[in-house]
Amino acid sequence: MFSLQTIFGKGDKFYGLLEQSAATAHESAKALHELLTKPGGGSVMAAFTATRAREKELAAQISEGLVNTFVTALDREDIEALNSALYKIPKTIEKFAERYEIVADRLTGVDFAQRARVLERSSEVVVEMIGELRRGLRIDPVKKLQDRLQALESEGDRMLLAPYRTLYVEGGDVMRAVLAKDLFELIEKAIDKCRDVGNIVYSIVLKNS
Repeated sequence: MFSLQTIFGKGDKFYGLLEQSAATAHESAKALHELLTKPGGGSVMAAFTATRAREKELAAQISEGLVNTFVTALDREDIEALNSALYKIPKTIEKFAERYEIVADRLTGVDFAQRARVLERSSEVVVEMIGELRRGLRIDPVKKLQDRLQALESEGDRMLLAPYRTLYVEGGDVMRAVLAKDLFELIEKAIDKCRDVGNIVYSIVLKNS
């Protein structure tokens, strides 16, 4: 079995970059939950900007490293997809935060925080899954973590039923419903990106077991 150290050549460096990228995505998810539970925090958007800048830098370092490293035991597409999925988590979260700041006054009473908490928990699992790459590509722990991501995604989907019912059936403000739906879908997209990372990690483990 080839390890990622064999694949990347400079294994420790790439483990560290991927782990930092996952940690940055998690920090972004935590900042989003803070934005929704502690409104009015002027430093929160600065936190999003900082994490996005870090994620861009890390993604560029990983891409540059792949260009300069021979890859023989793992499809380059898998590595690039993992890097891309990690990059898109904070990118999507920042997009939510930017739009939320503009329309928050129109959405008083709409609960985004519960679903944001699901995203935060999903990003925690992503950190654990990326950490498993360094530990030898073990199938059982990675499969358990992937199952946790799937369960969190399902939990988030169930949470949408009540607010959608309130917004579309009981509510009379069409624009409010449209704005809320757009923001809910952005959180869902970020959770999907966490799931994408999990699927890629699991695929890598299967290929190298």
